[in-house]
Parts: sequence; structure tokens; C-alpha cells
Amino acid sequence: MGKKRLVLWLIAAGVVAATAVFAPSEPVSTPKVGGPAASRSAEPAASSRFAELPTREGIGRARGEAFASRAWIAPPPKPSPAIPAVIAPAVAPPMPYRVAGQVVHGEMAQVVLAKGDQVLTVREGDSLEGGYRVESIAADRVVLLYEPLGTRDSLPVVSALAVDARQTAPAASSVPPAAQPRAAQLRWEGPKQVRSGDTFDVRLKVTSAQPVRASPLQLSFDAKLLEPVNVRAGGFFADGMFSYRVNPGGSIFIGASGKGAVASDAEFLVVTFKTIGDAATAELKLSSLILQGAAGSAIVHDHPGAFRTAIVQ
Repeated sequence: MGKKRLVLWLIAAGVVAATAVFAPSEPVSTPKVGGPAASRSAEPAASSRFAELPTREGIGRARGEAFASRAWIAPPPKPSPAIPAVIAPAVAPPMPYRVAGQVVHGEMAQVVLAKGDQVLTVREGDSLEGGYRVESIAADRVVLLYEPLGTRDSLPVVSALAVDARQTAPAASSVPPAAQPRAAQLRWEGPKQVRSGDTFDVRLKVTSAQPVRASPLQLSFDAKLLEPVNVRAGGFFADGMFSYRVNPGGSIFIGASGKGAVASDAEFLVVTFKTIGDAATAELKLSSLILQGAAGSAIVHDHPGAFRTAIVQ
């Protein structure tokens, strides 16, 4: 009985305590600040508080969309600075020409040049393949100018022969006759008579006990009676080098070179003429000739007479 009474007192005390805790409290009245004076007194307090805060700049214009999609691709690498190439100084190519001989007719000097399988008869001022020009011709050398660079090459002359129109006989040699090699023999071969308007061939043949390597020469003909149609190498120079130039005034310059074989009645060259004049006797002369041996030395030779043919109607 005493325990039940104690439990009831405890329950009653708990109800009283809960009622005191959860009961609404009385509203607290906040005193109103009245009048403009009170407002003015509050403003300094507020401004003094915010004056201590740091000043911030305003937000500017948006520079793009905040949530725009972006491609996360690395930009291409910047090209490295180019290293300047070192340019080597320009040099002239290897000299392709060599002197095969020289002929001087009167006051006009001409030289025979060989280049590979070509033989050229040139004079001062002539332009050559590869940018070269014949600058000067002397008795012992020929100067070629390489025009792209302005450089010069001096080529030694192997041999030279000065000939005028009168063609004097060769001077006697100081070497005893028994010690001299036999002179090379030259002869013409062609028709003794041709008709006006026809074409015909004249061959120059040579016999030499010494090997013949090259032969620059000059032919003279009567331009009023004969017209050169063709000039070609004979069988002796068929596998060598051959070049010619026709002067309409009545001369042919020829340069030829071969393997340096011994000539036995060998065909040096063939000239094809056409007769253009009336009935007369036409002549073909060997104005100048150099026979060069295998070592480049001159070979002694005889001087054949003029070739003659009669033109008939």
C-alpha cells in the first residue's frame, strides 16, 4: 500500500514538471525606437560596422557561357624554329673540254676542242655548251670563261700550225734523214669529171707508219663552182669523234680524233659536193693539216696537191 502511494506521487510530480516545461512563455515586448532621431543614431553604428569590411569589385560582363561544353584536346605543338642551312660556295664543274689542235689562217685563229665524243672548231667569242665561252686563243693556251661564275680555265695547246693561203713548203729538219720516221702520205680520191648539177664524193686518204690519234684540218674550195652538201668521218674515224663547220666563202674546218691506230691507206674523211657552176675545172685544196700521234706530238706528213674535177654540161 505504501509502494502504490509512492508511485502515484512520482507520476503526479512528473506531470507537473512536464506542464511547466512545455507551457508557452509570455511574449517579450521589444521597445520601439521612435522618431527620426533614433534612426539617425542607428545609422552611424551600422556604417561603422561595414566600413571595416574590404571593398569588392563588381561582377563584370560574362565572357562566355558558364556551362558550355568544351573539347579537352591539347593544342598542336609549336613548330621549332628553322635552322638555317649552310650553303656551300658555288664552284665551277670539272672542265669538260681539252685542246685537240689549233689552226691559224691569216689573222684568224681557231682552235679544235674535244668534249667527250664531240670535236669542235671554234674561235674567240664563241659560246660553248655548259655555260663556257672562248675568251682568248694564244699560241700556247686557250682561255675558257665559265660565265655563270665568271671563272676562267687555261687549257694548254698541244700543237699549233700557222698557215696562209700561199702554203709554203715545210722547213728542212735538223735531224739526220736516217733518223727521221717516214712522212705520212695523203692523197685524194674522187671522180675526174662530173656533170653540172650532180653530186659527187671526194675522199681524203692517209698512210702513216705512226699511230694517228687526231687531226684538225682545213679545206678550201671554189664556192662559185662547188656547194658542200655533207661532210662525214671516214672509216678511220668511224668510232671516234668528228666535227666540222662550213664557211660559205669557200672553206671547211674539220676536227677529228680516234683510237690512235696506224693508218694504211685509211679513209680520213668524205666530202659531198654539188656542182653549181658552168663548165669549168673545180678544185679542192688541203689548206692546213695537223696529224697528232698517240702521245700528242705532230707527225711529219707530205702536202698533197689540189684535187681537180672537170664540170661538163
